Amino acid sequence: MKLVSKSLVLAAAMLLTSGAFASSKGTLQLSNPVTVNGTTLKAGDYKVQWEGSGPDVELSIMQGRNVVAKTSARLIDLETPAANDAAVTQASDSGTKSLAGIRFQGKKVALDLTGSGGAMQAGGSSK
Repeated sequence: MKLVSKSLVLAAAMLLTSGAFASSKGTLQLSNPVTVNGTTLKAGDYKVQWEGSGPDVELSIMQGRNVVAKTSARLIDLETPAANDAAVTQASDSGTKSLAGIRFQGKKVALDLTGSGGAMQAGGSSK
């Protein structure tokens, strides 16, 4: 009986761990150039990956296997899953756009790159 209990606990721990890693990656499609931490990203498809367990994470944006930009971000819990993938941008006074957030279709988590959560709140965040 103890062996069965230990096996169930181990299996549950493995499922929880794999779920945590699965949610730390996503995709990003940009229709227009945007700036991320001083780096201009051209329109195109990118992969995003973040590290960290709390709300503050380190975000890497990759094209293929190459990291093209790194920045800090904040994980935001959404009230409902995002309806689609979205790159949230902010225009500066000079007209350039910076990446302010990323939403992932079907996920209840989003990334805020502004540090304030404001850009994501406008998109239906519970915070």
